[in-house]
Amino acid sequence: MLDYLIAGLLNVVTDPINLLMLIAAIFIGYLGGAIPGVSGTMLVVIMVPVTYSFEPDSAFILLTGIYAITAFSGAISAILLRTPGTPEAVVTTFDGYPMAQKGQPGRALGIAIFCSVVGGVIGTLCLMLISPALANVALSFSAPEYFALAVMGLTVVASLSGKALTKGLIGVLFGLMISTIGMDPLTGTLRYTFGSSSLLSGIDLIPVIIGLFALSEFLKKTTESHAVQQVISNVKTKIFEMEVFNKIKGTMARSSIIGIIIGILPGIGATTASMLSYSETVRWSKEKEKDSYGKGNPKGIAAAETANNAAAMGTLVPLLSLGIPGGATAAVLLGAFVLHGMQPGPTLFSTEPELMYTIFAALLIANLVMLIVSKPFIKIFQKIVNVPYSILGPLIVVFCVIGTYTVRNSYFDILVMVLFGIIGFALEKYRFPMATIILGVVLGPLTESQFRRAVEMSSGDFSIFFTRPISLTLLIISVLMLFFPLISGLIKKKKEQES
Repeated sequence: MLDYLIAGLLNVVTDPINLLMLIAAIFIGYLGGAIPGVSGTMLVVIMVPVTYSFEPDSAFILLTGIYAITAFSGAISAILLRTPGTPEAVVTTFDGYPMAQKGQPGRALGIAIFCSVVGGVIGTLCLMLISPALANVALSFSAPEYFALAVMGLTVVASLSGKALTKGLIGVLFGLMISTIGMDPLTGTLRYTFGSSSLLSGIDLIPVIIGLFALSEFLKKTTESHAVQQVISNVKTKIFEMEVFNKIKGTMARSSIIGIIIGILPGIGATTASMLSYSETVRWSKEKEKDSYGKGNPKGIAAAETANNAAAMGTLVPLLSLGIPGGATAAVLLGAFVLHGMQPGPTLFSTEPELMYTIFAALLIANLVMLIVSKPFIKIFQKIVNVPYSILGPLIVVFCVIGTYTVRNSYFDILVMVLFGIIGFALEKYRFPMATIILGVVLGPLTESQFRRAVEMSSGDFSIFFTRPISLTLLIISVLMLFFPLISGLIKKKKEQES
């Protein structure tokens, strides 16, 4: 293994074409990821046809490198503009943007960079060292376990809502409702389309995210007198501070594990991993610290960025080990392998070991190089951001429109983005936890499809969720997670009355 890794490293750094591909991946990943609405999946999709004439090692250095860099770069605009550059960076917005508003954008970016590198490197090492074992664990999950895991994810609403649990439940139910629009994935029945052909494929996540977080922020800024550059001028990124590291090291360790585990489970993805990691961070925090989340807590940034980067690498585990794509980007990469005449799976490690370890080496270098490249890129990005908001705001909207349109080449998605922008703007006035809506939209399809598959497996017997040990354990944890804030609140109130 070590010999192959060394060979892979040499293949990346000594071959001029491969090195050029890595540099191109870094540039494209940073630029594309920081632009709102452009995801790593989208960039990889665009670049796959370009790589058709490349050698396989050059092609996959470019494609996987872009994916690795965009797992972080979306956090830049999330922190500075409250506009997630990629879906994976949505949770980073929760505490990253408030910290920037407090006059600490450099610290927020530094935490994001450092945690992204740690999560990405740990994820890559796990991908390289224990991918067959991790893939076997993922294979033990069937429909009941996936449904129970999705339910556990939905109970994150209790943490994301703070004291407004009722609003949070409304938000997650609204998100679940949105996720049911379109064609039924199992029967093909049309649901809530109202005769519109534009709704046949449902409402995409990208326009919802951009509308709720980016466009609503633009509408909010237009009603305020201060300019963006007053908040983020003179950004001095501090990648490592011992004081901050001591606070977040436990969060980073826990989030790395969560990210890797969630990443290797097919179809769940880095966005869900960051949400679950954030929830667990809030849950494990001291009671007096819980209210600080969503207001600029460094642990919130660390949880999101460590988990989503670890999960991004984890999604490649089932792809390379079993030929099963772990997420949307992994599915695109599966197509790229086929395009280059290869079939991912266990035999690929014996037939193309040098290619596999070239990919691992490129991922390691791409993640580590973020420590060097991020600060110069942020300085460039800062100059763009410090343009007066009267100019920058409309440009952000233009990028949002372009990013939304290019997802499915749909004008309808632009209308959806505008609608959710208005909804987000209105909900902000009532301090509504909008992250709960995203939670419902992200986990809705997984929850519904796995529930129905499990019921079909058992011929309509709902006891299947309670007779399988893993499923039962996850459901019990879910119930405890949902009602724990209510129970602890009642106990606390009773103690106060007695005293």
